Amino acid sequence: MTIQDIKDYLEAELVYGEEFLSREVHNACGCDMMSDVLAFVKDQSVLITGLCNPHVIRTAEMMDIICVVFVRGKTPTEEMIEMAKEREIALLTSNHRMFTACGILYQKGLGGGDLC
Repeated sequence: MTIQDIKDYLEAELVYGEEFLSREVHNACGCDMMSDVLAFVKDQSVLITGLCNPHVIRTAEMMDIICVVFVRGKTPTEEMIEMAKEREIALLTSNHRMFTACGILYQKGLGGGDLC
């Protein structure tokens, strides 16, 4: 699955990262607690979250996450967008709730990895 596929399946808006839409995504994690992402997530490509602050981008960088999907219509700040640009992390926003977004992607074949 690609970031473009995720964008389409979640009817998401691309905030940043058009040049990354063809990147392959193999796993995903839905989480609002960045401490859990740091403690339990391994080899994830996409983070689906309702948390919208700079810690999300920092956590994504540390965990080699290539795309962050903000759910419930959350929109990242300009500071977060700049951080994502520096780290080459695609940003999407979707009006779906986290449970629904995760379910849609799971149904389309995206797995959660070992510990997510």
